[in-house]
Amino acid sequence: MDTTDIDWNLYRAFLAVMREGSLSAAARALGSTQPSVGRHIAALEEALGTPLFTRGPGGLKPTATALELQGPARAMATAAQHAVRVASGSAHEHRGTVRITASQIIGGEVLPELLARYQAQHPLVTLELVLNNKMDDLLKREADIAVRMERPGQQALIAKRMGRVDIGLYAHQRYVRTRGLPRNLVEMSQHALIGADQDPIATRLGQQKGIAITRDMFTFRCDNDLAQIAAIRAGMGIGGMQIGLARRDPDLLPVLPESLTFNLDMWLVMHGDQRQNQRVMSLFRYLTQELSAYAASSQRAS
Repeated sequence: MDTTDIDWNLYRAFLAVMREGSLSAAARALGSTQPSVGRHIAALEEALGTPLFTRGPGGLKPTATALELQGPARAMATAAQHAVRVASGSAHEHRGTVRITASQIIGGEVLPELLARYQAQHPLVTLELVLNNKMDDLLKREADIAVRMERPGQQALIAKRMGRVDIGLYAHQRYVRTRGLPRNLVEMSQHALIGADQDPIATRLGQQKGIAITRDMFTFRCDNDLAQIAAIRAGMGIGGMQIGLARRDPDLLPVLPESLTFNLDMWLVMHGDQRQNQRVMSLFRYLTQELSAYAASSQRAS
């Protein structure tokens, strides 16, 4: 088989096996069967002339070639997904698919309400939302629009600052009833604190105040920001939350707001060549207005 004309479905099966770790798990993810996925892997190995996996008692183990192939195959998948979005509707109408990527907090707590209102106005637009705290590369078409808490560096991107988002420390009333509130930084060490496990964000924010923050300070650690918020709401301890979100819940009480308020900038980003795409530009303009208003609501009162 000509390696320049390999069926995309073979690469799709390969990526699923790499991601899931077995033929059976890949088949479930693809909505296929284990024999079909196995045949696709065998066909890809034959076309490339090299084994991609070794099979043993512990299951499938990717070869060095498979590890090298994973990056280009992912790029192919991204390009295919972008092609599908482009073909989903004309660039000159509000119809088709727009893919948004955002941080866990913005994507999980802020955007759903905003996107629901937008989709009510534009029912022919299909929205895809990806939640992660990584800087997805819009140049590689991993998404059409990104909401990020730091400015991207790529020159080809349009980046608009939405404003400053302040982050304060909060505790639920259930926690406060049993443990009280710290009156100063010294007393904070006697309280249950919620924070990250491996993510260095707490360390970076602490540097704004000249405070050395380490993971050992936290009695509940998790790198998922939504889980941290859930832990605060459950009364597990004191943790950081965007002020705009905390103000929505009257059961959350601020902790040392005068001395422990941190801040991040919010940016709305898209690729420059999307200016002529009506559905992308329409959503970009809408989010510019709505996220600017959210950022304004997320600032601590002077």
